Amino acid sequence: MMEFNNVSIGKEANILYDGNITSRSITFQDGSKKTLGIMLPGVYELNTVNKSIIDINSGALEVMLPAEDWVEYVAPASIEIAQNCKYKLRVTSLVDYCCSFERVKY
Repeated sequence: MMEFNNVSIGKEANILYDGNITSRSITFQDGSKKTLGIMLPGVYELNTVNKSIIDINSGALEVMLPAEDWVEYVAPASIEIAQNCKYKLRVTSLVDYCCSFERVKY
């Protein structure tokens, strides 16, 4: 999907690691959420609340999930991250990404 229609966009940016990772949140009419952002080269540790799928639109990075080795992803690529997961990223070139979040079911 090259564009999203009928969405609300958060005015305030999500800024992590002194601006090395930035994104904007978008919400769809059905309540689902995504973030669109940029990651600059560096090593970062992040965590999820919900299951996430990171679509790499351009660039390259490596991901280390718990109890696994580093795995390289070069655009175009998708990375699935389990909910409640702490993981590491080693971004090797500027990455343009879209992250989708699975909605929590109660």
